[in-house]
Amino acid sequence: MVNRQRMVEEFLELVKIDSLTFEEKEMAGYLKAKLNDLGFAVEEDDTGKKIGGNSGNLICKVEGNKNVPAVLLMAHMDTVTPGIGKKPVVDGKYIRSDGNTILGGDDVAGIECILEAVRVLKENSISHGDIIIVFTVAEEGGLWGAKNLDMSKINAKYAFVMDDGGSIGHVAVTAPAQNKIDVTITGKAAHAGMEPEKGISAIQIASEAISGMRLGRIDAETTANVGVITGGQATNIICDKVEIKAEARSLDMKKLERQTEHMKECFHNAAQKIGGEVVFKSELLYPSFSVSENDDIIKILRRASNKVGVELLTEATGGGSDTNIINSKGIKAVNVSVGMDKVHSVEEQICIDDLEKAAEFLVSIITMVE
Repeated sequence: MVNRQRMVEEFLELVKIDSLTFEEKEMAGYLKAKLNDLGFAVEEDDTGKKIGGNSGNLICKVEGNKNVPAVLLMAHMDTVTPGIGKKPVVDGKYIRSDGNTILGGDDVAGIECILEAVRVLKENSISHGDIIIVFTVAEEGGLWGAKNLDMSKINAKYAFVMDDGGSIGHVAVTAPAQNKIDVTITGKAAHAGMEPEKGISAIQIASEAISGMRLGRIDAETTANVGVITGGQATNIICDKVEIKAEARSLDMKKLERQTEHMKECFHNAAQKIGGEVVFKSELLYPSFSVSENDDIIKILRRASNKVGVELLTEATGGGSDTNIINSKGIKAVNVSVGMDKVHSVEEQICIDDLEKAAEFLVSIITMVE
């Protein structure tokens, strides 16, 4: 029932559209037209205005003819950089980036699976419950589309976010919370050759703090990283200011709090020892979620995987997605693989077989809701 050639052609059209975070307007317009052509009304919310982007989330309801709980299907419209002027290359069974940009399969693959699934249902008059389609903005920039989604318009019991990698049948059922950490260290400038004693090196404070910090894999549930350090003007000036961007993640909120506090203490202790000042700010970007193996949504996935002949593999992931936000808003949600590979790199690719199978799996998921 899934039309492989149609999916490939449309996928190629979609990935060629420039759609960086906060700049999804062209993609949104294309998807509105596609859904309208299928006979579905589409609403664009005001999220774009709230977050400084040029497009809002798209919300589309597909009326069902089966008395079962409604499902939410989600994918995001934005891509990471380098994502301007993408030129996909069909190479046998794979669609690849040309090596100069990302491919954009994250998350065009998810969008395409949703479009194809609702087409298949319509063309074959397959019975199903109500479906709410949401294409979000600014997922890559901090899940801003999902965070600003008006949930009063989303009367679904289950959500399937089509935004994961791995073989078809992989489903992320657990994901960590993340704290975004911004640190400003202030020292005192002085001439490095003539009177270094009068200076306080912000770089030295940062080095002292980081060298004593627990980073990387903290335990099975927790990670932390210092990712960006900026500061300094010249080698003959004692650096008086350093700015640091870091993060901590954990499946356990208490562990996340402890790790964040540990990082804060390392910076403040180093500043106290050497003589500078520290401003430490942390912000929860998204909460963790965990879906039980005995939950009804997993039962739906098992039935669907058996029907289409894929192995269901439920797993934990180390990354955040719209799935975290939707779970926090009271809808049971999982992140379903669409076969994307090497995402966020110029080596990104997707196997056409996987793209086709992911759409087939999604059709089965929708029909297995009861």
